[in-house]
Amino acid sequence: MKGRTFFMFFIALVLGVTAAWLANNWVEDRLRPGSETAGSPVVVAALDIPFGTKIELAHVKVVDWPSGNTPKGAYSDPVLLEGRIAKQGFLPGEVILEERVVEHLGGSTLASIVEPNKRAVTVRVNDVIGVAGFLLPGNRVDILSTRQEGGKKRAITETILQDVKVLAVDQTASTDKDRPVVVRAVTLELSPSESELLVKATMEGTLQLTLRNPLDSELVAKKEEKPVEKPATKTVAKPVERVIYRSTPGNKTNITVIRGTNRETVSLKSEPKVIRR
Repeated sequence: MKGRTFFMFFIALVLGVTAAWLANNWVEDRLRPGSETAGSPVVVAALDIPFGTKIELAHVKVVDWPSGNTPKGAYSDPVLLEGRIAKQGFLPGEVILEERVVEHLGGSTLASIVEPNKRAVTVRVNDVIGVAGFLLPGNRVDILSTRQEGGKKRAITETILQDVKVLAVDQTASTDKDRPVVVRAVTLELSPSESELLVKATMEGTLQLTLRNPLDSELVAKKEEKPVEKPATKTVAKPVERVIYRSTPGNKTNITVIRGTNRETVSLKSEPKVIRR
């Protein structure tokens, strides 16, 4: 019995060592460079990168990522990221994607994050127009315009722009804040035609910003304003005027008498007297 137990123990030990050796060789073979499942280099954030930060090599690091699962748009070389601007904040270990950074071509960082064919336009606000300070970079707003018509007796309010992106409040473009701050100016991202409409509205009257839900991107159709109906005025017919000419002895005169659309020439021998009734 002792010999049999020793033999079984020896067999189990040999099988265990063999299994461990085979597993180790399998793992090393899969991780060897050139293998189909070898890791791929991916650039991730090495520390917190706030919105609008100019990325440097110290902000990022390279990690191995399983092949076949590399995120689309990820960088493999950190040198390609140097000098770019973060359009969104990054947390440590987060993969840096192409769509979340932009190239810095000069000027302020705000100019780099403005979308192509768009413009940054600043409007003056107060605690009411600025939604009591709850407007923050990254929010979406609608813009209402109020103007006076009819000799300042009638106010008209209409929504002139919808789903507009807030780029900055005052001189802050960071999106990592969530507490309300009363500001004096808000910078919006608009197209050239929308910029003209906004500037015109500021000259004609007052503006009001309304905060949208981040998930609400629906545009509301503008209501057509009904023209004001003026009260009907009664037309008073003018009395028909009859002209009668009478003559006195002496002179002879040709007189033309018009009654409505009828015209008649009368020959008189005296100075006419006109009697109207």
